[in-house]
Amino acid sequence: MISRRALELATAILTGSFGVVVVVSSLDNGIGWSSAGVDSGTFPFLTGIIIVLGSLYNLVRGVLPATSLANVPVAITPIELRRLAGLFVPAAIFVAAIPLLGMYLASALYIFAVIAIPRHQSLLRSLAMAAATALALYVVFERMFQVSLPHGALAAAFGF
Repeated sequence: MISRRALELATAILTGSFGVVVVVSSLDNGIGWSSAGVDSGTFPFLTGIIIVLGSLYNLVRGVLPATSLANVPVAITPIELRRLAGLFVPAAIFVAAIPLLGMYLASALYIFAVIAIPRHQSLLRSLAMAAATALALYVVFERMFQVSLPHGALAAAFGF
């Protein structure tokens, strides 16, 4: 098995690498101010810096020999693995469904699945939350920001 310390170090390195990629790509897009306002890379740059700093913090915490969870020899128990799968599998299905169903329908189905199937909420409340999520995404992105999210192959087939 992998030790918890090795898993934490690997995660810190992975997220830190992601943060560095975000920072570098933001520099290509430009950071700072232009005549039109804030350049397009400024907010992703700041987000990348935050990710890198958090990853460095986690890396230092994982390296230092302290009494923490990093010293626990077993990384994942079967119960933890089931919980992890309960988070990962619906998220992976959601991401895979976006090209076919579009962001709005896939988001509604994802919210419904993670709330209704484990019986965290009633069926009616889950449907209401799913519809509210899709509507909120539509209003915020399509109307307010005027950014079109993926509509999916299904919407294209019906001519939407």
